[in-house]
Amino acid sequence: MKKSTGNNINITEFVLLGLTQDPAGQKALFVMFLLMYIVTMLGNTLIVVTVIVTPSLGSPMYFFLACLSLMDAVYSTTISPKLIMDLLCDKKTISFTACMAQLFVGHLFGGAEVFLLVVMAYDRYVAICKPLHYLTIMNRQVCILLLLVAWAGGFAHSVVQFLFVYNLPFCGPNVIDHFMCDMYPLLVLVCTDTYLIGITVVANGGVICMVVFFLLIISYGIILNSLKAHSQEGRHKALSTCISHITVVVLFFVPCIFMYVRPVSNFPIDKSITVFYTVITPILNPLIYALRNSEMKKSMEVLLCKLLPTVRIKMSSC
Repeated sequence: MKKSTGNNINITEFVLLGLTQDPAGQKALFVMFLLMYIVTMLGNTLIVVTVIVTPSLGSPMYFFLACLSLMDAVYSTTISPKLIMDLLCDKKTISFTACMAQLFVGHLFGGAEVFLLVVMAYDRYVAICKPLHYLTIMNRQVCILLLLVAWAGGFAHSVVQFLFVYNLPFCGPNVIDHFMCDMYPLLVLVCTDTYLIGITVVANGGVICMVVFFLLIISYGIILNSLKAHSQEGRHKALSTCISHITVVVLFFVPCIFMYVRPVSNFPIDKSITVFYTVITPILNPLIYALRNSEMKKSMEVLLCKLLPTVRIKMSSC
């Protein structure tokens, strides 16, 4: 749909082509993504609640983990419900306002998660390399300040993306070859030169992701190297935690780098890559942290025993 403003014609809604046009494929994807979204919400919510109600999980590491799970839950909700509903619709449309809102909120939480992963790496560095000063350095005020910095970074990133796109002239086709509103699929519909905007997107998204990714890998390398001075038990516990963090970092950053460290363009594989970091990664995070952290796993099981007394969970603490 278009509306006229003087000599200009502006788009008021977009048509999303989605992941596939095959009816059978859409039904199969609907069931799969619905189940994945339910598991994502339940898993991340369980982590948040477990950290809140379990006194033994009061360390900064679990505080940041709960924040990460909350971000994943909201980030997934920004994308997945629309994707799931569209799989049952013949014509997939989204208003211009809703499109801009999805773009802003998605980049807000995605950007905040990028900076939160940096904060979590710093937390592990202090815990492993300066254990005697850990609680002094990572006190409550510092943790809250670092969280606010992560949110501020995500907000600044999102505002830049939003402002560049919002006032662009969408006067041509309104069909987005994607299942969501994102920078590159939108920029190809703009009826003006987007070269400079594309460079800004790469600098604001791709370069940040790439620089942060390499900094995180280097920092975790330093942390792992410092484990030589620890006891075997301490080394095993720290190694398990760091491997969990590194796994999440790789799963989140590698697809983002592929998507945003390039000129404005769209490839057929883009939609599959986007599914990975918008749908799959939020469901993997709670599984990775829960399965590799024995204390978190035990606390979650105890909580489930209290919440679901009729369900028999085989564990000694029940």
